[in-house]
Amino acid sequence: MLIDAFVFLLRSIGGLLILLFLARFYLQALRAPFRHPLGQFVLALTNWAVLPARRLLPPLRGYDTASMLLAWLTALLMHLLLLALSPWPFVFTSPLSAVALALVAVLELVRMSLYLLFAAVIGQALMSWVAPYNPLMPLLDTLTAPFLRPLRRVIPPVGGVDITPIVLLLAIQLVLSVFIARLEPAILQYISIAAPR
Repeated sequence: MLIDAFVFLLRSIGGLLILLFLARFYLQALRAPFRHPLGQFVLALTNWAVLPARRLLPPLRGYDTASMLLAWLTALLMHLLLLALSPWPFVFTSPLSAVALALVAVLELVRMSLYLLFAAVIGQALMSWVAPYNPLMPLLDTLTAPFLRPLRRVIPPVGGVDITPIVLLLAIQLVLSVFIARLEPAILQYISIAAPR
């Protein structure tokens, strides 16, 4: 029971930190406006780690590499602790285990990035109906436009309604539930398990 509670807290806190670091990376990479309270919220909750990390890892070609590295390190630490809490005696010192853990952390970043995009598309779709002039709309539009714009070139409106957000949401769900859901166990099987004595 205690381990289950710790696993829940670990996934919740680790997942939130990964989302915040990724949100900061994508907002800066896409030149999104940080004037909105949501942008200020992301900055306030990540400055403590990102600003010191930038002294060691400055931005590369305008990309906030410190935020991405921190997101990956958080994912790596989260999965390392989750595996350490599992009943299986994993061996983390083998080279194959280290590579598998690094890949699982990358996969976690892909998953969380898709969650961010999913939430942005849902938020944009809802607000376009109820509050199209909300200050949050430019920020959401910045996040979703790189994915919706190519779809709009090939999928025309149906009865005057833009259905590309629905198509994008279905594509995200497909990637999450089919590809990522199968890739993670496939990678984790390469983490060595100690032989019983």
